[in-house]
Amino acid sequence: MVLGQGMALVLGGLCLGLAAAVVFGRLGRGLLFGVAPLDPLTYVTVPLVLLGISLAACALPARQATRVDPMLALRAE
Repeated sequence: MVLGQGMALVLGGLCLGLAAAVVFGRLGRGLLFGVAPLDPLTYVTVPLVLLGISLAACALPARQATRVDPMLALRAE
């Protein structure tokens, strides 16, 4: 559950970020030297790296959450 909620936010952010990158890439075409505004390598590599980092960042708390005894968590509430 922790992993699913975290990754849902990440995927939403990646989709919005890619859409914004396409729009701003076309607007800033004159400022880019030696790189195409819609460089496919960049649009594939960067989201994959961010997805991997965010998966690790979500997996660590999820792993710790599975180690907690449910009765102790309920008593603490």
